[in-house]
Amino acid sequence: MRSSIFAGLVGVSAVGAVKPLVDVSYSKYQGVSLENGITQWLGVRFAAPPVGNLRFAAPQDPVKNKTTIVANTFGNTCLGTGSAASNTSSEDCLFMNIYAPSNATTGHPLPVYFFIQGGGFNTNSNPNYNGTGLIEASNHNIVVVNFNYRVGPYGFLASEEITKGGSTNNGLKDQIKALQWVQKNIRKFGGDPDHVVLGGASAGAASITLLLTAHNGRNDGLFHATAAESQSFAAVRSINESQFMYDNLVIRTGCVDSKDTLACLRGLNATYLQSKNINTPFPGAQNPPLYMYGPTLDNDVVSDLTMSAYRKGNFIKLPAIYGDDTNEGTVFVPANTSSIGESNTFLKDQFPLLTTPQLKQINALYPNNASNVFPNSGAWWRQASDAYGELRYNCPGINVSDIYAATFSRKDIWNYHWDVIDPVAAAAGRGVTHTVEINAIWGPENTRGNAPVSYSTTNAAIVPVTQAYWTSFIRSFDPNTYRLKGSPMWEAWTQGQKQRLHFVTNATAMENVDAGQKARCEYLSSIALDIKQ
Repeated sequence: MRSSIFAGLVGVSAVGAVKPLVDVSYSKYQGVSLENGITQWLGVRFAAPPVGNLRFAAPQDPVKNKTTIVANTFGNTCLGTGSAASNTSSEDCLFMNIYAPSNATTGHPLPVYFFIQGGGFNTNSNPNYNGTGLIEASNHNIVVVNFNYRVGPYGFLASEEITKGGSTNNGLKDQIKALQWVQKNIRKFGGDPDHVVLGGASAGAASITLLLTAHNGRNDGLFHATAAESQSFAAVRSINESQFMYDNLVIRTGCVDSKDTLACLRGLNATYLQSKNINTPFPGAQNPPLYMYGPTLDNDVVSDLTMSAYRKGNFIKLPAIYGDDTNEGTVFVPANTSSIGESNTFLKDQFPLLTTPQLKQINALYPNNASNVFPNSGAWWRQASDAYGELRYNCPGINVSDIYAATFSRKDIWNYHWDVIDPVAAAAGRGVTHTVEINAIWGPENTRGNAPVSYSTTNAAIVPVTQAYWTSFIRSFDPNTYRLKGSPMWEAWTQGQKQRLHFVTNATAMENVDAGQKARCEYLSSIALDIKQ
């Protein structure tokens, strides 16, 4: 619990600097000034608790109170699908953290890095990363914000009943609410509301693509550049196509006989609802997908399929980074995948609209290499991993970069290929895994124990290189302006030159996309709308 008094603040604010005690109109938050010259405000509420009648509703403004809250404790993360409630997760979870140089001023506000965590829209999987490392890497020239948003049914349940009595895409609306909060309040923390860079990993990077295309690409001025890591392109379903999720939840919870099934769901306590919060197969699939809940085509926030919106030009055209890891699929595909049938079944479980001719073509593009034998894994694990990784992550990032450059002649689009070999992951056959670069961007000591050990030993040299590119982009909308001395120029992705930065410890350099990946991505792009990406 946060106390209303705190005696451990370090140092005194410089003249003209932002003070640790900040009034955001509905509450006052007492930040903590650290010895490294950074002040942090943890667990700042940016919306009302989404409980009771606000379950399955759009986020509302926080309730005003006169309390001074000592912001030295993280707020609870949001409840995820397939997990039990815990002492660190709750339905009351709409909190953010702000990190700023202690000498930041309101008169000379700093660029803001607004990070959207991942988790497949079913969990909060990157909560409460420590922003101090990025600020130090920027020479104390940025402000960092991260936050929670609703996931699973709390954030993405969709149905006719939800449309009439609640709100769809609440997880995305939570993100928009947090961005609106930044516009209103971040200057009080030393940040510049006119210089906000969105960052995100996996579903957080998918969120970036969805926010860029939201409302048919309407620019509300909430952000000004984007950096997407392992952008995830899942299928986007309509309200009608999502109805089965609502109906199944109503059946499992015993709300079928209620006159108002939505009121019944809202009346359940969160512990019981969590016990019924599971994934079930998509129509046309045989097994539950990795992630069932997700953004819905509601003709409001999400007004088109993501790839369709990009192709039509219905997105906000801003400086952007897109990129991926070499082996995006290995952490997702069951390691015991042992046959072509199991491989195809896995792919169709995730994308049930894949047809048998399309699966046949995917099999041809991704032949199984029988000589690839990995510990404790089935013979088709890496084949399925390669196909799934490029289908959902690598190729959409390449194809979107093409759209920026070829269709709209943008010269401020950069792409990367993360290929930093971790010995432990390599020995296990996982290769260079999904979103592992997040540990270099934030610094391995700042990702809550998730970083590979090598990022502090044999791969330590890649960290300052990566942080310099990212903080340069945050500060100037260009990764090269403040890049580390001696590191290569990160050339833009262009129509004629499909080039990207190849991150390798002590050997980072530009590379062209190879012909094989180009061909595979061209095919996967041709079926993207068929499978509703």
